[in-house]
Amino acid sequence: MDPVRHLKISMVVLFLLVSLGTLGYMGIEGWHFIDAFYMTIITLGTVGFKEVHDLSDAGKLFTIALIIFGVSVLGYIVGSLAQIMFEGQIQRIMGRKKVEKKINALSDHYIICGFGRIGSLICKEFKSNQLPFVIVEKDLGTTEKLDEEGYLHLKGDATLDETLLKAGIKRAKGLISVVTSDTENVYITLTARGLNPDLYILARSGEEGSDIKLKRAGANKVVSPYIIGGSRMAQSILRPNVVDFIEIATGSEHLDLQMEEITIPQHSAFAGETLVSSGFRKEIGVIIVGIKKAHGKMVFNPHSQAKIEGGDTLIVLGEPLSIAKLEDLVARPETDAVIKQHRKNHADAL
Repeated sequence: MDPVRHLKISMVVLFLLVSLGTLGYMGIEGWHFIDAFYMTIITLGTVGFKEVHDLSDAGKLFTIALIIFGVSVLGYIVGSLAQIMFEGQIQRIMGRKKVEKKINALSDHYIICGFGRIGSLICKEFKSNQLPFVIVEKDLGTTEKLDEEGYLHLKGDATLDETLLKAGIKRAKGLISVVTSDTENVYITLTARGLNPDLYILARSGEEGSDIKLKRAGANKVVSPYIIGGSRMAQSILRPNVVDFIEIATGSEHLDLQMEEITIPQHSAFAGETLVSSGFRKEIGVIIVGIKKAHGKMVFNPHSQAKIEGGDTLIVLGEPLSIAKLEDLVARPETDAVIKQHRKNHADAL
């Protein structure tokens, strides 16, 4: 048990002993409150002062019992305090409080359950893309490593409601379950879906057939690292140039080319436009390789007259600066003067 919890329990027991001792002397000896309270304190403190009044036999037996219990409780309190001070528990408590405040302030964040090989890679990518996230990990050694790396984390079992609630699952945007056990991933998915029906859940599948169970449990998407890894290795032999291109387009270390997805807001100036009238390729220099419609259908290699609607997601290929420019443009409302100028420039170019 946590030494701080030990200390809290001991203090409650001590308060009960003082109350019981005071009431006992008042009832047995018929003393006033101040005399009874004073006698209780000097008895529990074992200071050796003389009794306030002479004690009856019943009072002496009561005092003996009070001394035995009092010394035990005080010894336990001293031991708990020593453990807290010598092990640096006070600093850890203060640090933990700060972490809890940061977690409570999170909103639209991601909860990553498990910090193994896959979880650590996900955290690295999320950190480089500045996505808010909190890690849930139950292994003590791993949580100490998380402290050293400065990741926002919570020690606990992700299959329990209270742990996910502490991680802010009611306010979270998504949850990623990547613990090594498929059984635990199923339980985590079930728990998360029950706490937040609108949560996007991504789960890891290690064994064949687990993906079906995870989807039944409520996962939106299931990924098997072994299947993906094996497929990538095979494609590296069968289609090496294709794999190289994908790695360049999706790898964060490549700065000259990037593949990104951009969602068109309902209020965007480009909602209702076609690809050719939007001028994305000619004016901004990006290639739209696909459009995922708001209802879920994916359109690959859309033609120039394909219509862009609010809620659609564009799969874009281009230079990072061009993609950043496009993200800024589609997020602006139709009345924005900059977008009007962009559309005018494109019309003049045509």
